Amino acid sequence: MTTGFLYDSAYLQHDTGRSHPECADRLSRSIDYLQQQSWFADLRTVAAKPIDTDWLQTIHQPDYIRHVQSACENGAVYIDSPDVSISSRSFEIALLASGGVLQLADALITGKIDNGFALIRPPGHHAENHMALGFCLFNNIAITARYLQKQYGLDKIAIVDWDVHHGNGTQHSFTTDPSVFYISLHEYPLYPGTGAWNERGEGRGLGATLNCPQHAGATDRDYELAFHDKILPALHQFKPEIILISAGFDAHRADPLANVRLSTEFFGWMTGALLEVADMYANGRLLSMLEGGYDLDALPRCIASHLQVLSGYQVQQNYP
Repeated sequence: MTTGFLYDSAYLQHDTGRSHPECADRLSRSIDYLQQQSWFADLRTVAAKPIDTDWLQTIHQPDYIRHVQSACENGAVYIDSPDVSISSRSFEIALLASGGVLQLADALITGKIDNGFALIRPPGHHAENHMALGFCLFNNIAITARYLQKQYGLDKIAIVDWDVHHGNGTQHSFTTDPSVFYISLHEYPLYPGTGAWNERGEGRGLGATLNCPQHAGATDRDYELAFHDKILPALHQFKPEIILISAGFDAHRADPLANVRLSTEFFGWMTGALLEVADMYANGRLLSMLEGGYDLDALPRCIASHLQVLSGYQVQQNYP
C-alpha cells in the first residue's frame, strides 16, 4: 500500500502571533517526530502548489477571496473573527494548503498513491463561503470534494470529520447536496455551537448530514459505539466513491481546547474502520487532511497512529 504524504515548510510561515494555539510549532513538532519513525521514509512525498482561485470559488464567494487577500496584503492581524489571526503571507500560504490537497487528490485518482494525508495549515473546516472563522481561511476539504466531482467525475463523496469541534463550514457547504455525505463526531455543546443531532441537511440534501454529538468526557468506547451504531451503517448505505477525513486530533485526552478523552491509539482505530469502508466501495480511495490538534506532544503521536494504519504498518486495534 502506497500512502501519499503532503507537507511544505512554507506552511510554517502563516504567522498567527504569540500564544495562538494554531501555531507553526504544531507542524514543525509533528514533522520532526514523523521523520524519526522507521516507516516514514516509505511514504510517497507529494509536492504542494498553489490552488487556482477558480477552484476556491466552487466553495467561497469571489468577494470573500479578495477580502482575505486584501487583509493579508494590508497588514491586518486578524480577519472577520478575532480568533482568525493572519499575517502578510497568510493568503499565499492558504492557497498552498488548499492547492496541496488537490495535488494529493490528483496523485490518488491517477493511481500514484492508494491513500494520503496532508500535513497542512491553516485548517479549513470552520471557514464559511463568505467568512473566516475558527482559525480557518479556506475550507480545504469542501474545495477538495468539489474538485473531485468536477475534475474527475466522482459523484458520491463521504466526508468524515472527527475534529472535536463541529465543522460548520463544511456542513453548510453541502446542506442541500445529496452527493456529499457529511458526518461529524464532535463535543457538544462546544465551539462553534452547531452540530446538533437533528441537523440532517435540507431539501434534496435531507439525510446527507449525520451529526454524532459527544458529551464532555467522552471516551474511545463512546466514539466506537457511534461508529458501530450510526456511522458505519450510514456509510454502507451511502456507498461512497471516496472518503475524505477532516483529521483533527483535538479530541485527544491531552488537548487543551476541549474535553473529550480519546487515546492516541484510537485515531488509528477510526482510520482502520474507514479504510475498510473505502476498500469495500471506493477501491481503497481515502484522503485525510489536518484540522485541529493543539497539544504539541500528543499531536505528532496521533498523526503517527493515523499514518501507520493508512500505510499498513499497524493493523486496526480492537476495543472491547
